Amino acid sequence: MKRRSVVIGGLAALLLAPERPTAQQTQSKIPRVGILSVADSERTAALDAFRQALRDLGYVEGRNIILEFRLARGNLSLGPQLAAELVALPVDIIVADGVTADAAAASDRIPIVAVALMDPVQRGFAASLARPGGNITGFTLMHTELNAKRLELLRTAFPYINAVAALVNPANPSHKLALEQTETAAGSLGLGNVARVEAESAAALRALRPAVFSAANAVVVVPDGMFYNYRRDVVALVNAARLPAIYPEREYADDGGLMVYGANVPDNSRRAAAYVDRILKGAKPSDLPIQEPVKFDFVVNLKTARDLGLTIPPLILGRADEVIE
Repeated sequence: MKRRSVVIGGLAALLLAPERPTAQQTQSKIPRVGILSVADSERTAALDAFRQALRDLGYVEGRNIILEFRLARGNLSLGPQLAAELVALPVDIIVADGVTADAAAASDRIPIVAVALMDPVQRGFAASLARPGGNITGFTLMHTELNAKRLELLRTAFPYINAVAALVNPANPSHKLALEQTETAAGSLGLGNVARVEAESAAALRALRPAVFSAANAVVVVPDGMFYNYRRDVVALVNAARLPAIYPEREYADDGGLMVYGANVPDNSRRAAAYVDRILKGAKPSDLPIQEPVKFDFVVNLKTARDLGLTIPPLILGRADEVIE
């Protein structure tokens, strides 16, 4: 009788004892963050900044956070497929870099932190910047406003400019807004119509020849993820035409672009890590305001200017944040 009581008591203790989690259960509790990007590598300046910011917040990949990368490598047509893969895993958050529309189409439930939004209210991603209201929040690059500023800087540096060409990617949904703003700025500066030069893929970009800019004496490169990935090809094309040009991100200047003015994308990515942290701790994306950039880059590559036989006026050099000698 005593033996039976001991056995029963032992069984009861086993049943009431807290269940030890299996390795799989423990792994499932680690937050999984999907990175959906147009980049061609996990080691871009922006993604490195995001990773470092996570480390600064106490996250260690594989230990208390898992990063799932899905890279379009400049091919925007892959965005829907890659977004669907992240949703199917599933991930707890999606960080979108240049493919926010694809992430939004894939899920209205998973929080999305975008690092490069363009006109989020106009495009229907948010009810307002202060209160987005849905599952999308993040950071803008102010591209619409900055396209006009780029053209103004280019004209200030080279007053003789009277015809401008814009390099655009027609596959990018944002290109129309960017081009419209560039055309409006050109009109206000008395530059007339903007010559549109299109490239919707890396192959199309590499097929272009300097003669495509023959109707212009200056070039504006409209912001685009594919152009950024293949910026060396973009810079080589424009420099071969021997025309003054301005680009949207500082890495273009590092690779030989003449002038750059734009928001600092790695800084946006760094700030995005803080939003990921807040959401993992319970914040709702609908309550996190969409923020504008706080760090901008105006870089002049003086070496390129000399190679092209161009003179940069002291006024522009004095305003530049950095001059590459």
